[in-house]
Amino acid sequence: MRKKALIVGGGPAGLTAAYELQRLGSPLQPVVYEAGEIVGGIARTENHAGYRSDIGGHRFFTKVPEVEEMWHDVLGDDFLTRPRLSRIYYRDKFYDYPLRIFNALGNIGHYETARIIASYAKWRLKPAKTEDSFEDWVINRFGGRLYMHFFRSYTEKVWGIDPREIRADWAAQRIKNLSLSKAVWNAISGANDTASLIEEFQYPRLGPGMMWEKTVERVEAAGGEVHLRSPVTRVVRDGMRVTGLDVTPWDEKTGAQETRHETGDEIISSMALGDLIHAFDPPPPDDVIAAARKLSYRDFLIVTLVLDHPDPFPDNWIYIHSPEVKVGRIQNFRAWSPEMLPDADTASIGMEYFCQEGDGLWTMGDDELRDLAARELEQLGLAKAETVIGGAVIRQPKAYPVYDTHYQSALDVISRWLNRLENFQTVGRNGLHRYNNQDHSMLSAMLAARNLMGEHHDVWSVNVERSYHEQFQREDVTARRSATAD
Repeated sequence: MRKKALIVGGGPAGLTAAYELQRLGSPLQPVVYEAGEIVGGIARTENHAGYRSDIGGHRFFTKVPEVEEMWHDVLGDDFLTRPRLSRIYYRDKFYDYPLRIFNALGNIGHYETARIIASYAKWRLKPAKTEDSFEDWVINRFGGRLYMHFFRSYTEKVWGIDPREIRADWAAQRIKNLSLSKAVWNAISGANDTASLIEEFQYPRLGPGMMWEKTVERVEAAGGEVHLRSPVTRVVRDGMRVTGLDVTPWDEKTGAQETRHETGDEIISSMALGDLIHAFDPPPPDDVIAAARKLSYRDFLIVTLVLDHPDPFPDNWIYIHSPEVKVGRIQNFRAWSPEMLPDADTASIGMEYFCQEGDGLWTMGDDELRDLAARELEQLGLAKAETVIGGAVIRQPKAYPVYDTHYQSALDVISRWLNRLENFQTVGRNGLHRYNNQDHSMLSAMLAARNLMGEHHDVWSVNVERSYHEQFQREDVTARRSATAD
């Protein structure tokens, strides 16, 4: 019988691992188990009455050549080049993002601009000696005044905790290579080498899920398997070798479940680490279990609204810094691709809310959420609530790994133990508990697949030892598996 690589999760990481194994000519048959009804994970595309929704907004931009090659190989002519337009809504005004200096000055006023410059100068002359928190990191680069205006309130809305409790790792990873002086220079000169400020990107014609639906076709055509509605409920090991997985598929019509055991020779998992550690049988050592309990996540929901008139704004999305409303970001799906909508005389808007599973927003009924989103759309002056003619609610648990004060020490304990497993690798955003973009999740999966072909890569180093988008260099990072005893 052909040997199998069992892959947990049908998102970008899991499906990339399957694709890469086949591309490399691996003798292993990839078998993917996805808990949901749609592939793509958080990069899936939901479809309600012909209106397609991108869960969080996914710009296809990378300087990782391997990822770029896969995108074009899979999508071909279905890849569009789209202009990027986004703004910040703050104190009843819209600020261009990236910064347009005259727009910013006109909105914030000369007096406040002078205070921002003075604050920036102060922190450049006497920066904080340590950068432990997100707040420390941002203030050292932008000054306290700009931090107060454009970072603090939005960060609190996204994460639900004080920015002083978020580690500087997150800022360094997400907005690396950007400072106030660089942003001003970019605005004046038109120069731009910072990934978070790109002004053009590529995008699948029918949304990001199209990439992963086509990847499934490729994987299955080459002899692989992809099973939907098939959550992995137990990871069985014998010593430090994983022998198989318990999978509990559920019937789409009846909801009936029946657990079966699947054996495999190699396992690649993109399951959230907090869930993964508790799925092992026998369980890991007590300190590993305790570390897994310390990992936390931020959840997310999006309320899609269909309007009876064309787009109320041209942006791909607008960041809502205003604390008067709960919505954190607003998407215009036609700005991503015109084919996301079935009717050109309507608009499709995504109202994004950051929350915790079980809190007031998460448990609110769908009708209540649609009413809330419609009211806030009008409150922001973007469209009248009465123009909303339809909508849907999409909930996404564990959307963002939280970089709190104890995540790194917990992650160190967990990764040391996982690295001792002979035939088991973790990949992707939640599989590494790292706020990766799609391309770095894919890269981690590619390296895991190459490890199964005899190469030696440290998957945990992706987006850490390797640089972020704008500074990526193609190089192999070798690693040694720990031989430390329990």
